[in-house]
Amino acid sequence: MSDRAVQAMLPLGVEELDAEPADEGGDAMAIPLSATEEEPLAAGVEEEAIPPAPSELIEPGRALVISDFVPPEVSAGERLIRLAYRLGIPGSALAAPFRKHPAPRLLATVENPLPGDPVAGTALRAGHFIVHGVKTPIAHLDCSPVARLTPPLERVVHGFTWLADLEACAPRQQCTQTAERVLAAWLEANPKPGKGAAWRVGHAGQRLLGWLVHAPLLLGGNAKRLRARTLAAAVETARWLDRNVSKADDRLAEVAGWCGIVAAGLLLPEGKPRRLFGEAGLVRALGDLVGDDGGVLSRSPLDQMEAIALLTRLTACYRATRRDPPQAIDAMLRMLVPPLLAMIHADGALGSWQGSSAVGEDRLRALIAASGVRTRPLKDARQWGYQRVTAGRSTLLLDAAPPPLARHSRHGCASTLAFELSHGPNRIVVNCGGAATAGGLVPVRIEQGLRATAAHSTLVLGDSNSTAVLINGKLGSGVTEVEVDRRLAEAGKSQATRIEASHDGYVSRLGLVHRRILILRDDGTELRGEDLLVPAGKKGKRGKVPYAIRFHLGPAVEASLTDTGRGAHLALRDGTYWQFLAPRSEVTIDESLWIDGEGRPHPVQQLVIEGMESRGGGSFAWLFKKIGQFE
Repeated sequence: MSDRAVQAMLPLGVEELDAEPADEGGDAMAIPLSATEEEPLAAGVEEEAIPPAPSELIEPGRALVISDFVPPEVSAGERLIRLAYRLGIPGSALAAPFRKHPAPRLLATVENPLPGDPVAGTALRAGHFIVHGVKTPIAHLDCSPVARLTPPLERVVHGFTWLADLEACAPRQQCTQTAERVLAAWLEANPKPGKGAAWRVGHAGQRLLGWLVHAPLLLGGNAKRLRARTLAAAVETARWLDRNVSKADDRLAEVAGWCGIVAAGLLLPEGKPRRLFGEAGLVRALGDLVGDDGGVLSRSPLDQMEAIALLTRLTACYRATRRDPPQAIDAMLRMLVPPLLAMIHADGALGSWQGSSAVGEDRLRALIAASGVRTRPLKDARQWGYQRVTAGRSTLLLDAAPPPLARHSRHGCASTLAFELSHGPNRIVVNCGGAATAGGLVPVRIEQGLRATAAHSTLVLGDSNSTAVLINGKLGSGVTEVEVDRRLAEAGKSQATRIEASHDGYVSRLGLVHRRILILRDDGTELRGEDLLVPAGKKGKRGKVPYAIRFHLGPAVEASLTDTGRGAHLALRDGTYWQFLAPRSEVTIDESLWIDGEGRPHPVQQLVIEGMESRGGGSFAWLFKKIGQFE
């Protein structure tokens, strides 16, 4: 996505867009304004208190504020047991010091709360894994510690997340043989804890939790020897996690490890000491994972979903043993859901942020329903850093915070001040997204490109990222502060939501602050925008710098340039017709890429405004406007 130099453009204020006719061939279509509609509850959701949209300045921040969670309240005796277990005294000696150690068995049967993907499960029964569109035959799969698998396949195979898919595709009796086949191959390749991908804390925690939740599928067959071997492996994995959970790659992986420990404490014999130890560790880890408003510190909706899924499955383990989870775990689950709902577009699917792809409506509905949390989406997740505006049938999402710190990011993206816009079932403006799916149909080699600023609908200066994009999902220097001001603005006889935000990602290199103003009319038919470059620093820098403002279009949008070359006609598949205008700037159409919720890449188009601009600053105004609908 290289920037092509064109003639420098004159600055233009947002208000001057009214001077441009809606269509070269005739008069502008009159569009009536209506009062802003109250946002409906998500499916299966009831109302909770939602703070009003702020009108004051949101102070810049360098990182999300970590939630303050303390270990659950327990009795003095239980505190002593927890301390002794943490110091290494075996659970059997603490739970029943004078009894014979019992053989491994399950104390309860868990009802799986989260359905899997029936298509992936059917593929397993047919003899192969299917992960983000790529088939891998079970017979050719190497599960050993030295095997090199793509990241998505690695998570599925070693985390045993495929169990939910298999269980969802057919009655349990028809799936047991396939489950035993894969399980036996994995145990043969990993006879004891060791090194390699299988023994990363996140994978081990997911695997142990999956074994316990889906135990009827794994242990319901006639292979008694495999059943005993599986239970022994579960016990050994729990012991390994006890000693290694603090060595996780990141906080979300650590939470997965603690969830596995707590589940083992609930469902394996003499588990009370492990449960007490695990609950305290889990609550501390959750406090380090989640910000004050419930957003995970990686700022990734996909990670938010994983955290909700982990706690939902763990809650099912408590339910199976007729115990109530600690209040902090239940409170955390309720905190996690509203920010996730804020990332959902008008079509019911996720936005593409911080490596996430457009996860579909059905999967989101199932997750929220399983969590048992009924609430509305957050419109202003200050600490998580996303702004959400709903108007009529339109939804606007804006990244208005610094990227996640390197220690928190998994697929960190330089997306500050990027936005997405949808109207009804149509995505109009998107981000490329999908970095987390690299290794499936999305090649690993383009993963860093999907995380770049140019892969997002925002302004790029000097053909460089606003925040440095590094390997292994990490980020370097760049944006440290973002200022945001959100308020209601007058739009003729009606109102609109106005968001003004700025970041300092280019100040140290180019001496310019990027400021973006977005105004969405309350009937959702018009989005006005202006990108400003404001000089920063004591000494002004001379010369010019190349810039490009990119608007990646959704897969349902077909674009063609206007006769003047300063705008584009946007035809949507449902017959809706929009227009893009940039009266003082030349617009071009280029190729782009969009990753859907299944990890499949789709060729799309992007609108680009580019050229050279003085380091003394400049402004670029533009407009998306709904014109009508084809008959």
